[in-house]
Amino acid sequence: MTSPADPPNGAGASGPGLKLLAVTACPTGIAHTYMAAEKLAQAAESLGHSMKVETQGSIGAENVLSDNDVREADGIIIAADKDVDRSRFVGKRVLVVGVADGIHRPQRLIEQVLDAPVYEGDGSGAGRGASGAAASGGGGGGGGKGRSVTYKALMNGVSYMIPFVVVGGLLIAVSLALGGDTTSKGIVIPDDSFWKTVNDIGSIGFELMIPALSGYIAYAIADRPALVPGMVGGWIAAHGELYDSEAGAGFIGAIVTGFLAGYLVLWIKRVKVPKFVQPIMPIIVIPIVATSALGLFFIYVLGEPISWVFEQLTDWLGGLTGTSAAVLGIILGLMIAFDMGGPVNKTAFLFGAGLVSKNPEVMGACAAAIPVPPLGQGLATLLRRRMFDDQERETGLAALFMGFFGITEGAIPFAAARPARVIPANMVGGAVAGAIAGVASVEDNVPHGGPIVAVLGAVGGVPMFFVAVVVGTAVTALVTIGLMSVGGGAVDSGAAVGGVGAAGGAGAAAGGSSGAASRAAEPVLAGVGGGERTGDVGDAAGARTAGVPQTVAAGTGGTAEVEAVSAGQVLSGYLTEQTVKEWLAADGKDAAIREMAELLAATGKVADAEELVRAAFAREDQGTTGLGEEIAIPHAKTDAVTAPVVGFARSPEGIEWGAPDGTKARLVFMIAVPEADAGDEHLRILALLSRKLMAEEFRERLLGAG
Repeated sequence: MTSPADPPNGAGASGPGLKLLAVTACPTGIAHTYMAAEKLAQAAESLGHSMKVETQGSIGAENVLSDNDVREADGIIIAADKDVDRSRFVGKRVLVVGVADGIHRPQRLIEQVLDAPVYEGDGSGAGRGASGAAASGGGGGGGGKGRSVTYKALMNGVSYMIPFVVVGGLLIAVSLALGGDTTSKGIVIPDDSFWKTVNDIGSIGFELMIPALSGYIAYAIADRPALVPGMVGGWIAAHGELYDSEAGAGFIGAIVTGFLAGYLVLWIKRVKVPKFVQPIMPIIVIPIVATSALGLFFIYVLGEPISWVFEQLTDWLGGLTGTSAAVLGIILGLMIAFDMGGPVNKTAFLFGAGLVSKNPEVMGACAAAIPVPPLGQGLATLLRRRMFDDQERETGLAALFMGFFGITEGAIPFAAARPARVIPANMVGGAVAGAIAGVASVEDNVPHGGPIVAVLGAVGGVPMFFVAVVVGTAVTALVTIGLMSVGGGAVDSGAAVGGVGAAGGAGAAAGGSSGAASRAAEPVLAGVGGGERTGDVGDAAGARTAGVPQTVAAGTGGTAEVEAVSAGQVLSGYLTEQTVKEWLAADGKDAAIREMAELLAATGKVADAEELVRAAFAREDQGTTGLGEEIAIPHAKTDAVTAPVVGFARSPEGIEWGAPDGTKARLVFMIAVPEADAGDEHLRILALLSRKLMAEEFRERLLGAG
């Protein structure tokens, strides 16, 4: 029996005339979004089909698929490594694969889409997100794919949590600095003070960071139905009073609840229910069932062990008060730095706070260890900038500020993103700081930590207190850098994913100006302004009018008459004779980036060539800019350049750039823009290049240009 989703009789993989749709998106590097769109459109055209491609990213979804498009479609391909809303595709055959499959296997996908399952809404059909690739048979699955999905879910949570950490932490820090008084109960802000209100606002932000982490981990796994159970689960994890514990489970508990909520919702979605129930499943049934089940499970099953651990640790610390100060300082430092607000951290802090009046040396060791995790992670982002993306470097500056005010939670975004590297580094630094403070008998007379308590006069033995903090911070930073170097750079899972989900990075995905179905015929390097038509674009005068050297423009289309659409104008004035080099001397990626940076510096638009190189290296650490097809597009957003500029050069033998298809880069474009201009223009340049370079004839012209 023919399904309503099937194409008309006679239509097939080789024609005639299927109406196909596609959505492409990638979490980092907009180039892959457009490469996949272009390849799919080219493959559909060669097979006699029509295809409209929607691209999604930082500029937003463009060439958006309308209701009429979907209604008339014979099949839909989603080639994406990020979440794509599929609710509009109910009743259609939907094939879900990774964006790399859209680039390397477009014809195969078009053949497979006719056999893809009919998407019937949440809980059936084509699966979910990146994991749907395996379910639909579209492209590799296996353990590696599963790890990638887990990592992306974690990074999604971290990226949404970061603003809460930064806003909450900085407001608390500012209010303590400007309105706080040192008392026996810590640094206290008077209730009738303006700064008390500021502190309360910051506290709300801080309280919401744990639910945000949990909720958006769940959302990345199972979409909107998982958001509420994830957030409620995170709130429960953060509030130990709900399960008789003086300390909540902290960010580690939030990660647990996030994954539990996500996979619980996925499981509930698979339950077959009558059709009349299906419309209310995602908005009523699933959130209520999942939230109740997860909340009760955490309170009555997980909460009891957490409370027990808290009590046992407190009793154990009580038995250590007679041991050496160095040993006690090491233990307290390890505990403070372990979970940064969780039960282990809170046990050590409350133990020290309880002995402030009797034994202030215990609180002194805690106070020295408290700022080490955020200060250490912030210092690491300054020492090795290329290991961290833009958002992480910004978070690092905020962490330094929070560390000064004794807000250990400032290091949570780093620990959540790379727990296997950051937590051990934090603990080593915390132990060193605690040991030094313990041996030096540093005293803290208020239940608070960080340099702020010394500045406000609550610390006895101030010089050694700062020695402990500085040494502990340096140890944490160096160990973090060492573990990241040994472990393979900035990405814990080894996946080529930048910076924290959205945790942000220089290569964020972006949508295109018109989709692959409306490919323009204009030469990409002859960016003519004003929408005018030009005759001989190979003519020297015409090319220079467009701001493009003759040697490159001539290789892009000879005397073909072209119309400069908006996409074709973005290179005008950025790619000039000064920024084109016929052949690169470099034979390695790092050397090639340096050579391209020197080329751009000749324009006078680069204030600091070395900083531009560092920014480009940092972008490479997030994931290679080698796109395959013998193309590389290194790019950087940095204030080391004063205006956007684009360079182009060729390599005679090709340079190993880590491209997914294993090809060496022979066509190298470098894009550099100031931070202030790192918006649509930067993304459109990347999108334009990545799309145009997908045409084999175009690449051959560039390689063969005189």
